[in-house]
Amino acid sequence: RKVALTVDGAAFLEHCERVFGEIEAAEQQLRDNRERPQGRLRVDVPIAFGRQLLLPALPQFTARYPGIQLEVQLNDRVVDLVEEQIDCAIRLGPVRSADLVARRICSTRWYTCASPDYLERAGRPRTIEDLRRHRLIGFLSGKRPAKWHFELRGRRQQVALPCAVAFNMADANVAAALRGHGILQCVDMLVAEPLRAGRLERVLEDHEAAGPPISAVLLAPQRNNARIRAFTDFAAELLQRLRRELDTSPAIG
Repeated sequence: RKVALTVDGAAFLEHCERVFGEIEAAEQQLRDNRERPQGRLRVDVPIAFGRQLLLPALPQFTARYPGIQLEVQLNDRVVDLVEEQIDCAIRLGPVRSADLVARRICSTRWYTCASPDYLERAGRPRTIEDLRRHRLIGFLSGKRPAKWHFELRGRRQQVALPCAVAFNMADANVAAALRGHGILQCVDMLVAEPLRAGRLERVLEDHEAAGPPISAVLLAPQRNNARIRAFTDFAAELLQRLRRELDTSPAIG
């Protein structure tokens, strides 16, 4: 009628209690991380997106997720997430890699813009052909400036235009346009603030075409990572709010 632990049994029980305690602590830590994401997060974003959109919004992100140590890599090349140990990347355009999970977070449009002082000096183009008589600021894609995108009579067109100057960084194009060097075409998100401030004006609004989608990409095993989900949710919220503002703001023409 009496049972007592042997010395070995007592040691075994103590070991089991310690193991189960560690498991319970690990499960609690996992629950805490899901509710309050924390730890190191490495992200890769396009240069212009990082400088013009992400950096101004970082105080909001760090206030919302104080436990995340965010490391941001800015560049305009497509990085290998495994090789460069990147947790998540923001990409413009289609994602074709079968190894990646892509979450489309926002649509874009191609805006053709110039500064008010340039338009006052050179006049406002009324047709696509009028652009050939203006100073154009191009974006270098490889060895040549990229074609410009328009919609004409319900059909998308890509037009090669002569550029007075061209850069390989989108925010350099925007900076040149702000200084009155000519007309540029770029993704609408990158000129939202100068348009709102009246420092740039849209032209050829009737010919604006849909732009490339913006997506967050990650490796498939990371799809449930709380830190990545926190960042992609924040990026989606930021860009979709900007999308709504652009869609409801009147074009100046």
